Amino acid sequence: MSQTLDRALRILPLLAEGPAGLEQVATRLDVHKSTALRLLRTLHDHGLVYRQRDQRYRLGAALFALAQQAVEALDIREIAHPHLAALNERTGHTVHLAVYEQGEVVYIDKVDSRYPVRMYSRVGRPVAITVAAVAKLLLADLPEAERRAVAERLDYPRYTARSTTDAAAFLAELARVREQGWAADLGGHEESINCVGAPLRGPDGRVRAAMSVSAPNVVVTAGELLRLRPLILRTAEAISAELSGATPVRTASEDAPR
Repeated sequence: MSQTLDRALRILPLLAEGPAGLEQVATRLDVHKSTALRLLRTLHDHGLVYRQRDQRYRLGAALFALAQQAVEALDIREIAHPHLAALNERTGHTVHLAVYEQGEVVYIDKVDSRYPVRMYSRVGRPVAITVAAVAKLLLADLPEAERRAVAERLDYPRYTARSTTDAAAFLAELARVREQGWAADLGGHEESINCVGAPLRGPDGRVRAAMSVSAPNVVVTAGELLRLRPLILRTAEAISAELSGATPVRTASEDAPR
C-alpha cells in the first residue's frame, strides 16, 4: 500500500471517533499540516469527509452510502451455507437459516438431516412465528416499540400444550431470548420436534438472520439437543464474523470433539 493511501485511510477511523481539526489530523498522522490538508481535500472531493462550519472534519455521507451498499450486497445465505453444512455434518441434524421480511419469518436455507425422519419445513415458506426458535431470535432484536406492536397483532395458535398462548407470554419469552442470546422451541410447534437456535449479527451488531438445529425426539431428546448449544453458538459467531468482515474464527464444528 502506498504511503499516501495509507495515510488517507488512517484518517477515516480517526474521524469515526468524532469531528477533528486539521492540526489534530496532522498530529495523529505525524505529518505536516499541508500534507494533512491535501489528504482531507481529496477525501472531501469524493464525499468521504465533510468540512463543518467550525472548520473541523467529519465522515461524509458518501462513506455511509458505500457502507450501506456493502451491507446490502452481502449474501447471507452464501456466507452462511458452508458453516451450516459443516454443522449438519457434525451433528447429523436438520439445520435452518431464516430472515424476517415484511412481517414474516421465512426459511432461506436448509440442510437436511442424515436420519430417515425428515423435517417438513421448506425454503421460502414462513415459519410458525410465535413458537419457532429462529422467529424468537429475529423478533427479540427489534426495537422495543416495534417488538411490542408485532407481538400484539399476532395470532397465537395452540399447536401443542407448549405453544405460546398470548402476547404477554411471547414478549416475556422474547425478553429472555434477548438476555441469553439463544432460543429454543421444545415441542411448541410439534410435540415430537425440538429446536435450538442462535442469532447471526451484521456489522452493526443487529441480528440479520437466525440459524437453528432441529431434531425429532426419536433421534435425540430435548436435553441432548440442548447440549449442542455451545456448538450452535460457535457456528453462529463464525458466520457473524464473516458477515461483519471481522477476523475469521474457528467454527464449532471444527473445534468440537468427534
